Amino acid sequence: MTGQQSCERGGFGSRVGFVLAAAGSAIGLGNVWRFPYTAGQHGGAAFVLIYLVCVAAICVPVLFAELAIGRATRRNPVGAFKALAPGSRWFVVGGLGVLTGFAILAFYSVVAGWTLGYLGKALLGAFAEPLTHEQSVAMFEQIEGAGIVPVLLTGAFLLLTALVVRGGVEAGIERAAKILMPIFFLLLVAMAIRAMTLEGAGEGISFFLKPDLSKIDGGVFMGALGQAFFSLSLGMGAMITYGSYLGANERMPGAAVSVAVADTTIAVLAGLIIFPTLFAAGGDPSAGPGLVFVTLPTVFGKLPAGFLFAIAFYSLLVIAALTSTVSLLEVVVCYFVDERGWKRERATWLVTLGCFLLAIPSALSGTFLDWQSIIFGNYALTIGAMLICLFVGWVWGVPAAVEEIGRGGAVFPLAAAWGVIVRWVAPVAIAAVLIYIVATGNYM
Repeated sequence: MTGQQSCERGGFGSRVGFVLAAAGSAIGLGNVWRFPYTAGQHGGAAFVLIYLVCVAAICVPVLFAELAIGRATRRNPVGAFKALAPGSRWFVVGGLGVLTGFAILAFYSVVAGWTLGYLGKALLGAFAEPLTHEQSVAMFEQIEGAGIVPVLLTGAFLLLTALVVRGGVEAGIERAAKILMPIFFLLLVAMAIRAMTLEGAGEGISFFLKPDLSKIDGGVFMGALGQAFFSLSLGMGAMITYGSYLGANERMPGAAVSVAVADTTIAVLAGLIIFPTLFAAGGDPSAGPGLVFVTLPTVFGKLPAGFLFAIAFYSLLVIAALTSTVSLLEVVVCYFVDERGWKRERATWLVTLGCFLLAIPSALSGTFLDWQSIIFGNYALTIGAMLICLFVGWVWGVPAAVEEIGRGGAVFPLAAAWGVIVRWVAPVAIAAVLIYIVATGNYM
């Protein structure tokens, strides 16, 4: 079935549609929520510098590998490995990707539900006046704490996600991406400009963009590499799945680089919103995961027209989360369409229901959510990315992958260097991340 594509699977109607959808998969809460607080915890600009190096030198080559696997086979992650290594057990790596995508969606949709709750608060004027830290914590506990509210918010967000995915690749995912991504980018640019013009914003810009090289250590490097993999949706089957929808005549290198550039640009713009805003209002940049949901709410009321800023910011978070949950759901739906012969409608609703049931414990318990994030958002994702590199480098083979990358008349002048990175550099770097996580207990 290599190279074949059923009407149930569909495909992207244009290169722009693919880039926007794949960028939407990468651009999510990892950029607007996780990247800023991780940068804040690791010294700001020093982290950003290492992050950019990791994206360019390691993560983009892995992105090429995943897209090549998908387009060469026109299959979901499980079917792709079956097609390229028939009779072997390498399909288990694809299964790990599908399982990882499903599990990440389960806890990610809980956090995404929080963004809906905060957008509702913003629209009702909750941020019109300054909040104390205690008031902000109480607000977060209303939305995140055990009870029916977080479960309902999670269900609402999964419903939004399912409505997009059930429409198919071109009519659902691509159409949504073409609407949501331009709105997302315009909001982001407008907010970054506003944030950087606040009185006292200069200190935040310096913290984020002027690196102090003395702050670079092993923890900064490992944190940056782990964030880069999470941000680009690598190791979870999403890019293999989206690659399977990429046309044979489309030039993959340009499309892949466009996705990486868009993802990195969004992360930097998010930092240029959050850090100038925090420093202008005297906030703490190292507040950790609560930066967006606890620290920033205490800042909005201190800004001119801060309630409008809050509405725009949480609208941004909702869009970012939705473009990512769509890609995660599509990974699992694609598996059931390809491997089990299900209709897309049936696959979408049954997978969504299963994911909602798995998400309920995370919605009711922050501890359960944390463990899901650790197991699947760190270990499974990172192991998956390493195994994909080993497969492409040593089983499928660099020459075959390079041939696939060059289809459609694409120029790939760095093929030799790419082969070295995929076979040696990326697996070693990923293994180092895993060893660091285990040795230090720092789950990034």
